[in-house]
Amino acid sequence: MIDWDDAFQNAAYIAGAEGYPAQWAAQAQAFRDRARGELDLSYGAHPRAALDLFRPERAPRGLVVFVHGGYWLKFDKSFWSHLATGPLAQGWAVALPSYTLAPEVTIDQITAQISKAITHAARLVAGPIRLAGHSAGGHLVTRMICADSPLAPASRERIAGVVSISGLHDLRPLMATQMNSQLRLTPAIAALESAVKHRPLPGIPVTAWVGGLERPEFLRQSALLREAWAGTELEVAPARHHFDVIADMCDAQSALTRRIAPAQ
Repeated sequence: MIDWDDAFQNAAYIAGAEGYPAQWAAQAQAFRDRARGELDLSYGAHPRAALDLFRPERAPRGLVVFVHGGYWLKFDKSFWSHLATGPLAQGWAVALPSYTLAPEVTIDQITAQISKAITHAARLVAGPIRLAGHSAGGHLVTRMICADSPLAPASRERIAGVVSISGLHDLRPLMATQMNSQLRLTPAIAALESAVKHRPLPGIPVTAWVGGLERPEFLRQSALLREAWAGTELEVAPARHHFDVIADMCDAQSALTRRIAPAQ
């Protein structure tokens, strides 16, 4: 039998894992101290329904929305501001939303909340929209382009690309984990929220990006999206694990940044 708790365990297999959250928070704060940021823009009634928006020096090429991970249970936008560095340098505005966490809400409710965040950010920045998300955030951005997308048509039609970084695209195995006492996934919600159980909206380029040193389940989840959604590109970043695979977003010239926020 598969030990699904172990399959989704990242920290136990990453050296120095306990230090990453403090490192992310420090980098994010240092970035906010020097960036042109519009912070804590409300997109809904809940205190966590807020986003930060960073703009480049010149008129933006469009909007990148980055959705954070943490198994829908942890973190908020304040840990990830520095990941706007690369896309900003390529001329894109970057929005980073927080969202209400489980168990206060279920995952389908988080999906609906992220659609509102994207719609709000889209009103503030003209041009194409490119979505990126890490881990649980990868799930959330791929859900935005399923055939039953909760996005309003005006926002949906502007999406020019999606990059799911170490994303979760089949949520059904999570029902067998201890986490599910907080996630509260049922068979119906797990199927509804699994991108691989849906058809994608046509004409939107999708990339499943994953670290080569990640746990086998995360490699499988990325490969599964490629198999389920024809045309999806699978990119395996060598020597990257689940916690540092996003670091390349801080480099304007990295392959990951250029995939998320192309220069033209």
